[in-house]
Amino acid sequence: MKTLNIKRWLGLSALLGSLLVVAGCSLAPTYAKPDVSAPAAFKEAPQETALSPSEQGTWKTAQPSEQVLRGEWWTVFNDATLNDLEHQALEANQNLKAAAARVKESRAINQTARAALFPTLDAGFGPTRERLSPASQFLPANASVPSQTLWRAQASASYEVDLFGRVSDSVKAANADTEQSEALFRSVQLALQADVAQNYFNLRELDSESDVYTRTVVLREQALKLVQNRFNEGEISELDVAQAKSELATAKSDAMTVQRLRAASEHSLAVLLGKSASQFSMAANPLNPVDINIPPGLPSSLLERRPDIAAAERAMAAANSRIGVAKSAFFPSLNITGSGGFESATLGDLFNWSSRTFLLGPFAGTALSMPIFDGGRRKGNLANARAIYEEDVANYRQQVLVAFQEVEDNLSDLRILHDQTRTQAEAVSASNRAAQLSRSQYTEGAVNYLSVIDAERTVLQSQRTAVQLAGVQATSAVNLIRALGGGWGDLPAAPAAPAADANIASR
Repeated sequence: MKTLNIKRWLGLSALLGSLLVVAGCSLAPTYAKPDVSAPAAFKEAPQETALSPSEQGTWKTAQPSEQVLRGEWWTVFNDATLNDLEHQALEANQNLKAAAARVKESRAINQTARAALFPTLDAGFGPTRERLSPASQFLPANASVPSQTLWRAQASASYEVDLFGRVSDSVKAANADTEQSEALFRSVQLALQADVAQNYFNLRELDSESDVYTRTVVLREQALKLVQNRFNEGEISELDVAQAKSELATAKSDAMTVQRLRAASEHSLAVLLGKSASQFSMAANPLNPVDINIPPGLPSSLLERRPDIAAAERAMAAANSRIGVAKSAFFPSLNITGSGGFESATLGDLFNWSSRTFLLGPFAGTALSMPIFDGGRRKGNLANARAIYEEDVANYRQQVLVAFQEVEDNLSDLRILHDQTRTQAEAVSASNRAAQLSRSQYTEGAVNYLSVIDAERTVLQSQRTAVQLAGVQATSAVNLIRALGGGWGDLPAAPAAPAADANIASR
């Protein structure tokens, strides 16, 4: 008999030892970032910022650094008004506040997942009224067992041993979800900063267009006076007067169109700043040309800086861990529970040493459960987890391709716009000269008024095109910085986090 007990004890010890060995062992596949076809250099990079042949071979495997402070990148435009608007947006934009709240939500869920690593303790106190069956007291079936009131003060504990890494993989997935949420916050923050800068430059571009039309209306009024005087003196027909009035009215109408667009742009900027449209206005200020050199750096570093890419990568990591959670459902789970405390028939005797009690058994104790049949539910969960991971891998690679495209697009825009703006400036100068000549020739009677109208229309169109190109150049610079992840190479780090970022700075 003694030998049999020893064998049972040894068997139980071996089982428990085996379970402890597998406790915490993850069944999730080994996680590795999927390969992406990152080029050695950007094709559209300006020649002066392109990498040398020796440098092209030094690009490295990207390490996530989307949380590294980029600095206040908008200060590169050296515009005090823009600086102030950016800070207002970071403090009051509602989309950014919502993104910060989502980070808090993710951290709270993460805390809930981590709680499974620790035992659960509960305590209770109160009376119960009960009547035990005769059979449970080894009494005859017709025996009378009186009802009784029992007072209990008990504590209970439960703990799931992390067999096959179910709990640890769940925690890893929750950690990756939190990091994804934080990266998405950075992405929303970067998008907000870029949107503020783009709306600001668009507003100033419209101010420049309005300035062009203001000067055009003045010239049209002067031309109308000239034509009217010549008509009064009988030198020309009324046709020229009608044409001059038409050109003046058209210029005024076009100026109103620009004012309407400016009002809408101002309203959009107000919303980005977290203000109602009626609470915000900005004085007119024509746009100064923006022509700055933005080195794009190595393509591999783009994978480090872009917060949306970091978010996609973290989604992959979470999905990979959840494959391990799904696999662990095919194996036994071990839950250790128990309760103990005091129990007595009267409240006065409740806390006597003789009233102590404990409960162990099928309902409270060590329960090792093994799944046998579930109609394919676990297989379906595992297949779903693997499919989600494959989807996240494809999304990550697509996000990388889009990121490279956005950088190349804006590099080519800036490269071409650099030459196009100079060419357009020559067109403005030439059209101004042609308009001056046509007005002189009209005054001398050498040409009809249609020649003057055509020349002045050409001037207006070339001036508008020049202003619009300046606006496109400014927004392309912003778009490039945005595509690069909000900063580049030698930009100094900001001394402190923005106010909106500070909302999620503490865990």
